[in-house]
Amino acid sequence: MIIAVDFDGTIVQHKYPQIGDEIPFAIESLLELQKEGHQLILWTYRTGALLYEAVDYCESKGLVFYAVNKNYPEEEFDESVSRKIYADLYIDDRNIGGIPDWGNIYNMISTKEEVYPPEKKSGSSFTRFLDNLFGE
Repeated sequence: MIIAVDFDGTIVQHKYPQIGDEIPFAIESLLELQKEGHQLILWTYRTGALLYEAVDYCESKGLVFYAVNKNYPEEEFDESVSRKIYADLYIDDRNIGGIPDWGNIYNMISTKEEVYPPEKKSGSSFTRFLDNLFGE
């Protein structure tokens, strides 16, 4: 899948224009998703020097994005083209209901284990969500 990921409030705590502390397991989860073959796009409000700081921060942690604020690396800015990034999923703290913890995000996306139909576990909120979704 192509996954667009926000930076402030999603990978790091929201301290814009500074870089906040890393949100637990954000980088690790994204690295694992890359290992599974997903393409990650950094999709952030940041531009210019602030954008480079975010990219450098992620790269210092080993996270290199397929593209940054673009659909693909070679894309040139063109005002006649929508700036909405094409992705299969968008991970952003501005979701309705906020952002789940990165463990839940990873489990929802990961292809390592078959998630559907859900395994019956100790009644976690994620399992209850899947049960409701699939009518179990």
